[in-house]
Amino acid sequence: MNQPDAASLMAALDATWPAQATHTQDGWRLRDGAGGGKRVSAASPLHEDAPLSTAEAWMQARGQQPLFRLTAGDAALDAVLTGRGYNLLDPTVIYAGPAADLARKPGHVSLFNIWPPLAIMRYIWAEGGIGPAKIAVMERACTPKTGLVARIEDRAAGVAFCALHDKIAMVHAIEVLPHMRRKGVGALIVQGAAWWAQAQGAHMLALAVTDANTGARTLYERLGLQVCARYHYREQGLKEAPQ
Repeated sequence: MNQPDAASLMAALDATWPAQATHTQDGWRLRDGAGGGKRVSAASPLHEDAPLSTAEAWMQARGQQPLFRLTAGDAALDAVLTGRGYNLLDPTVIYAGPAADLARKPGHVSLFNIWPPLAIMRYIWAEGGIGPAKIAVMERACTPKTGLVARIEDRAAGVAFCALHDKIAMVHAIEVLPHMRRKGVGALIVQGAAWWAQAQGAHMLALAVTDANTGARTLYERLGLQVCARYHYREQGLKEAPQ
């Protein structure tokens, strides 16, 4: 099966992890993330001639530091922003693979599909810095969707969120408790998410991870996922992120 193209993956990313509101103006997709993080707050160009001043003014009027999400097709804008002192944040890759190849039926009481999330799921997310504003992102995401909670050693060990858009299942907010890491929880979540997603009609499973998260990237590549798209952010006035 052919891997999805970058545009399809970015569309799935936005549908399964949506802003509170999206506004289109002068060639820009402008996002109100309601505190849900960069992914739901960054502006994206719809064409290369979009005037930068429109997006900057829109974000500044809302008390937001101008922030842009850029893909490989936005090289010209990336150069302009670099020249204007915008700093690089969170280079990110999107991995994808056929759901049928990744899917593994979870063992008895090892993984549960639950929505809305239980208190223990909210607790594990909160321990990883995923608080109410990001839970709200999950709540407004497209359907079908589910929360995933993994259990090992008779206790909850990790969580994730998964939703479908156009036959692509995107996994978000994977969080494993520190003392439960290196015990196979991440693989259990990814393979179990693929099992659930395939039953919902998904052809592909995908997820985004920062370049810097080498541990997670090693796991995803071991499971057979491949890098299919990249993006990064440029933000005004912040200290340069490590390369």
